[in-house]
Amino acid sequence: MATVPVPNAAVNGTAPSSPQSYDVIIVGAGFSGIANIYRLRKAGLKAHIFEAGSDFGGTWYWNRYPGARVDSETPWYQLNIPEVYKSWNFSVRFPDHKELRKYFAHVDKVLGLRKDVSFDSTVNSAEWDNEKGLWTVKTENGHVATAKFLILASGLLHRRHYPEFPGFDSYKGVVHHSRLWPEDLSVKDKNVAIIGAGATSVQIVQELAKEAGQLTMLMRRPSYCLPMGQRKWTEEEQTAWKGYYPTFFAAGRDSAVGFPTARHNVRVQDVSPEERETHLEEIWKAGGFQFLLRNYTNVMLDKDANRIVYDFWKKKTRARMTDPKKQKLMAPDEAPYYFATKRNPLEHDYYEMLDQENVDIVDLNRNPLKTFTEKGMLLEGEEEKREFDYVVLATGFDSFTGSLTHMGLKNKDGVDMAEVWKDGVKTYLGMMMHGFPNAFMVYSPQAPTALSNGPTILETQTDFICDTILALNNEGARSIEPTRNAEVEWKALLNGMNEHTLYPYTDSWWTGGNIPGKKAENMSYIAGINTYEKTCREKMEGWQGFDVVKV
Repeated sequence: MATVPVPNAAVNGTAPSSPQSYDVIIVGAGFSGIANIYRLRKAGLKAHIFEAGSDFGGTWYWNRYPGARVDSETPWYQLNIPEVYKSWNFSVRFPDHKELRKYFAHVDKVLGLRKDVSFDSTVNSAEWDNEKGLWTVKTENGHVATAKFLILASGLLHRRHYPEFPGFDSYKGVVHHSRLWPEDLSVKDKNVAIIGAGATSVQIVQELAKEAGQLTMLMRRPSYCLPMGQRKWTEEEQTAWKGYYPTFFAAGRDSAVGFPTARHNVRVQDVSPEERETHLEEIWKAGGFQFLLRNYTNVMLDKDANRIVYDFWKKKTRARMTDPKKQKLMAPDEAPYYFATKRNPLEHDYYEMLDQENVDIVDLNRNPLKTFTEKGMLLEGEEEKREFDYVVLATGFDSFTGSLTHMGLKNKDGVDMAEVWKDGVKTYLGMMMHGFPNAFMVYSPQAPTALSNGPTILETQTDFICDTILALNNEGARSIEPTRNAEVEWKALLNGMNEHTLYPYTDSWWTGGNIPGKKAENMSYIAGINTYEKTCREKMEGWQGFDVVKV
C-alpha cells in the first residue's frame, strides 16, 4: 500500500531547554483555543497553547480535501471578537477551507497570538501533581510545562478512524484518509474508490466526480443531504451588517443551536397536507440548516411526523437524479434511519454528480467488501476484482473522545483517560470531570456541541471556564473538580431528555457508534445552547456539584 506525502502534516519543532511555567495551558489552536487565550490574556493571566499542527485553524488546518467547506453559515461562524470581525469580510455564506485558513491568519495578525503558541507540539502527557496543585504537560518534541489550570481544546473531530479492512496491506495503489489530503493530488482520468457516505464523502464526491475517469462510492447507508443554498456576500452587505453583529451574536447565543431562527411551533399533523407542503417547500428553498431549524416541532419526537418529512426529502432528492437504481440507493423507499437522527450534510450538486455515468454506487450491505487485492478490492457476490488507482478513506473520526483519550491525560490517581472512560463518558456540564482538578474541556461531549454552531457553543463554554478560573483565583482556591454524583446526575439528565426523542434509534459519530469497540451512547445535550448556558451559570452559584479545595 502506497501513501502520498502530506505537505501539511506537522513536523515537531524545537522545545525550550528548561520547563516553562504558566497560569493556564491550552491544548489546541483552533477556534476553542483562540477564544480561551484571548479571554485569559485580557484578564492578565499567563496562558500558552500547545498545537500539534504548524499553524492556527484546528480542523481547518488539517482538512484540505477537495470541497472541504463549513456547513455553519456566516456571520455566525466566526469569533465574536470586534477587533477581528470589524476588519474581516467573508466572500460567501459558507466559506471553504482555504478562506477559513486566511481568516485564522487574520485573527493571528490582529490579536498577536503566535508569541503564546508552540506549534508542531503534540501533547503526549498531562498529569496532575497533588502536592504542588499543578498540571505538568509534555509534548512529543520535548516541551515540559506546568500550570494551575488545563484547558483541553483539542477538537471534536480530530482523531481519524481507519477501519480494519481484510487484506488492506496488500493493496499497492495510493491510499489516504480525507483528513490528510495531499494538496497537489490530481485524479484526472483516474479510477478512484471512496469508502464512506457521510459529510466528508459528500463534499469530496461533488468535486472528484467532475475530474475522475471513474468514481466508485462504497457505502453502508446514504446521508440525507440538504441544499446548501450557497451565495456570495459583498463587502457592502457585510459593512452594513457589522453594526448589528453584537445583536446577531447575542441572538445566536440565546437560541437553541446558535443561529437566531423563528421556530415553527406547529406539529406536522396539525395542518393540512397542502399547508404542510407549502411550508416544507419554503424552508427547503431557504437552504442551509433552515429545513431542520424551522421544521415542525414533533419531527424528532413522532415517528409518523418524521416519516412525512422523510418522504418530502425523498421526493425532492429523487427528482434530481435520473437513474432509478441510484435514486433508490440514495433515497430508499423505506428510510434506513429516522430523518435528522444523524448529521444532514449540506451539498451543492451532490446528487447530480452521483447521477453521472462515470460514478458507481456500491451498497456494502448487499455486497460487503470481501478483501483488498494488490490492485483494488473484491466484493462479496462478485467474481471480478475491481481495480482502483486511488482509494479515499472518508471513514470519519473517533469523535468527541478520541483526542482526549490519546494524549496521555491522567487523573489525580494516575489513571489514563482512556481507562476512565472505557465504560462510557462521564462529565459534569460537559466541561469538567471528577478526578481531574482544574481541567476543563471545550467543544466537548455531553454538551450541545454536535447540534450547534461551533463558535457559539465554544464561546458559551469559554466564558464559563474563564469566569470559573478568575473566580477561583479571587477566592484563593487551590482546585476545583466535580463530584462523582454530579457526573451521574448530569448523564441522567441528558439521557432523560434524549429517551423521548428518535435520536436513540440511530448510531452514528454523534453516539460513537461508528467506532468498533467503543460504547455507543448519547453524547449530546439536546435542550439547546440557551438552556445549557443558564444551567451552567446556575451551577456556578455556590459551586453546586463541585468540590472546591481552598489553599
